Amino acid sequence: MNLSQTHRTLDTIWRIESPKIIAALTRMVRDVSLAEDLAQDALVIALDRWSDHNIPDNPGAWLMTTAKRRAIDHMRRNKLRDQKYMEIGHQMELFIENEHWDGEIGDDILRLIFMTCHPSLSQEARVALTLRLLCGLTTEEIARSFLVAESTIAQRIVRAKKNLSTGKVPFEVPNEELKDRLTAVLEVIYLMFNEGYSATSGQHWIRPLLCQEALRLGRVLAEIATEEPEVHGLVALMEIQSSRFKARVNTEGEPVLLMNQNRARWDYLLIRRGLIALERSKKLGKALGPYTLQASISACHAQARTAAETDWVRIAALYEALSRVSPSPIVELNRAVAISMAFGPAFGLQIVDELQSEPSLKEYHLLPSVRGDLLVKLGRDDEACKEFDRAASMTRNEREKELLLKRVEEIKSAKLTKEMLQHESGSN
Repeated sequence: MNLSQTHRTLDTIWRIESPKIIAALTRMVRDVSLAEDLAQDALVIALDRWSDHNIPDNPGAWLMTTAKRRAIDHMRRNKLRDQKYMEIGHQMELFIENEHWDGEIGDDILRLIFMTCHPSLSQEARVALTLRLLCGLTTEEIARSFLVAESTIAQRIVRAKKNLSTGKVPFEVPNEELKDRLTAVLEVIYLMFNEGYSATSGQHWIRPLLCQEALRLGRVLAEIATEEPEVHGLVALMEIQSSRFKARVNTEGEPVLLMNQNRARWDYLLIRRGLIALERSKKLGKALGPYTLQASISACHAQARTAAETDWVRIAALYEALSRVSPSPIVELNRAVAISMAFGPAFGLQIVDELQSEPSLKEYHLLPSVRGDLLVKLGRDDEACKEFDRAASMTRNEREKELLLKRVEEIKSAKLTKEMLQHESGSN
């Protein structure tokens, strides 16, 4: 394995393991900023050592052990009391060759989420910190996602970590404040799942392990907050969406869109679990929230035996309800797709064209992608190609870019074939 391959492999491992490492270190040092620095130290050591040697059999445990040892060294340098150091040392289990981690680290991740969702932080700071620590996105990637300057995101993250440190925010799942912080925590888990479901950047369209972690955390919350319908709604949404993973990419790792997926490859156990969670949410008798409505939309797809049998009229109605409960340009874009499927592409295009002037969607690649798809259905191929090209130039995900450019080639090829057939017919 050459140096470049090692770095790519390590980057993939880091994206998977860094949330667990940072969470575990935060439990040790009680400072999220310091924990991230120590985790980065472990990454630097890995870059140095793994360049010259083979990657260890259990790279996640290797990184965890190295990071923990860096934390111990830090505590030694800061002259913590010997007794305190001994207590911490007894509580930890350092890496051995065949070590297997249990569920304790997952609990640390949940504690970290509640910590970063503390009311002392603004909503923007919570989101930025979550994407940085738990999803492993770079500052640049986060800035592109929210269409703001990279320096703005960097400042938000720095201020958020400083506020958590100076405010001595506890590293715990609170009892009394649980309900008050639940909305923010659900948003964080939702963001984690979305990043795994459609990766912002990189060589892979999906990050299943990130989705699995978000789903696991959602299930834990559902056991804690049994009477909160939106917790069950979010779990339902994640269960049903996760059921499609095997069908979302082909054997070459290329994206397969929903309408083209082999539904026999869907995981119907996850679908059943999702439908049960959705029913549990609705039985609590409260007004349907955004996660329950989105889960209801996913359920419509899951319950259709074929793509042609999808109840698009119901889906359009659910998006209408979602736009009232949680209005946003992205919800409106999804509603446009549902409207086009239910009532024709011209109606959907009308909504999409109105969104063209929306500032927050100026760099959002799915806007021209959706518009291109609608233009194809209306026979406006040249315009559609321009939209797909524009969408490809916006996305940072290599797989998605390939898919969009492939659409352009398919349209051009179909157009050329049609012209050739017309020419031959005219010659005869």
